Amino acid sequence: MGGIGLAVNRARAKTGAMNAAAAWAGRALKPVLDFALPPRCPGCGTVTAAPHRFCLDCWTQLRFLGEPCCVRCALPFAYESGPAVECGACLAEPPGFDRLRAALVYGEISRRVALKLKYGGRPGVAETMARFMARHLPGEDGMIVAPVPLHRWRIWRRGYNQSALIATALARRAGLETRLDLIRRVKRTPPLRGMGPRERHETVRGAFRIEPRHKAAVKGRTVLLVDDIYTSGATANACAAVLRRAGAARIEVLCWARVVKGGD
Repeated sequence: MGGIGLAVNRARAKTGAMNAAAAWAGRALKPVLDFALPPRCPGCGTVTAAPHRFCLDCWTQLRFLGEPCCVRCALPFAYESGPAVECGACLAEPPGFDRLRAALVYGEISRRVALKLKYGGRPGVAETMARFMARHLPGEDGMIVAPVPLHRWRIWRRGYNQSALIATALARRAGLETRLDLIRRVKRTPPLRGMGPRERHETVRGAFRIEPRHKAAVKGRTVLLVDDIYTSGATANACAAVLRRAGAARIEVLCWARVVKGGD
């Protein structure tokens, strides 16, 4: 037993020494890496002082979302209307989710960042987006974080699901459980760009389902659904419907940017 304990202590000491050496090497190489690969603005590519920071010009074009807003869909209000006030659209046709929040209004810079992640082969942008979205994370323990899924053919063509990358970064920052395959996209749908709300709704009808092995984990839990852009709510509502049928107690939606009429 003494020999085993000695071996364990030696292994721990060796691991500690290796970690210290790696940390020292990281500090030593940082100036070299910063010179060769300097951090750049996620919006325009201008060199910045630190990673995940926007240059002044791009920063001033960002429009952040928060209170006062619709308690349900985060539509910004011009002035404070009191607690738990919903917008006219949510009152007329309540969404399938309980609450949505987004970091930014969908505008030129937020659009550019989203496209870099979605089509530009820049997976590191997901960490930038997650940092700005994190302030809207619900203060609730035990949530399941799940991305809006892509169809498998689209993942194979693109190489990744951008919403899954954002969800992973968010969950890592908050110490939350992630289930990247919680929802499956079973129907291949065309891009929703250019469609009206009703057409979008019909296009995604029946496109999603909960994987059977996850149903027990979902029942009675809060699910945080993560996506990049919220436009009409058709995709979020379709995902919320299958989560609700699986027994989710509450459905939160968190996005990088939200389309607001006249927001750009």
